[in-house]
Amino acid sequence: MSEYLNSEILNVLIFMATLGGALAIILAVADRYMYVWEDPRISEVDEMLPQSNCGACGIPGCRQFAEKLVEGLVEASQCTVNTSDVNTDIARYLGVDAGTQEKRVARLACAGGHNVARNTAAYLGMQTCRGATLISGGGKGCHWGCLGLGDCEDACDFDAISMDQFGLPVVDEDKCTACDDCVDVCPKELFEIHPVSHQLWMACKNLHFGDTAEVECEVACNSCERCVKDAAEGLIVMKDNLAVIDYSFNDQSDKSAIERCPTGAIVWITPDSKVHKGSKAKKIIRKSALPVH
Repeated sequence: MSEYLNSEILNVLIFMATLGGALAIILAVADRYMYVWEDPRISEVDEMLPQSNCGACGIPGCRQFAEKLVEGLVEASQCTVNTSDVNTDIARYLGVDAGTQEKRVARLACAGGHNVARNTAAYLGMQTCRGATLISGGGKGCHWGCLGLGDCEDACDFDAISMDQFGLPVVDEDKCTACDDCVDVCPKELFEIHPVSHQLWMACKNLHFGDTAEVECEVACNSCERCVKDAAEGLIVMKDNLAVIDYSFNDQSDKSAIERCPTGAIVWITPDSKVHKGSKAKKIIRKSALPVH
């Protein structure tokens, strides 16, 4: 009986050894013929990237961006989260030029803080812009205006957005990486990503005409068309009662378009992020919130 058991155990051991050897050979062959070589520089470059995976560079994640960098399909300067020094180090490591990429930032198409824009109802629900929008648009008289509940501030991973004293988001252009998170989260679609060279800016999306617009917001575009007449021909057009800037226009350097705007809805943004209104814009000195009506 013991001899029989010993024989069975030996057979099992031989089978297992044979099976293990066969599997090892199969794995070795598979590794030889199915091996995918990866450039070791990809991992090195990936470690120099910020790992924010924000997509501001136009690539879904930092690892994929590193792969494109090594392939020479993108430039290091396209990473707007890294400092220029780090991007230069990446380029130097790869033996290429870092390239130049114009800084892009988030711009808000609304200046209607609670000191100039009216609410038609007091909203008491979930304190998010998306939640408020579901309840009759949020209670603001201007249906297109910012609700001021800070979804954009919460969504920004780079602390580039803060809410000011009038309930409007303010973008810190030095911190902004053009990641698009504020664009995606705003239920009113008020944020857009623009190169900083787009200094002429329409800070309004109100589609009401004339006095109707100003009743709800003192700084709304009232469709007077003065900016259209004062700007270079073709630079600004009226669409649905709102002045719209054509950024494909060759010359956007003329500030005259803002000068006669009576509400200051169209503005000029300087390289140091200062917002300037035209000389004919009404002066707003009110600091308190307008009453609900």
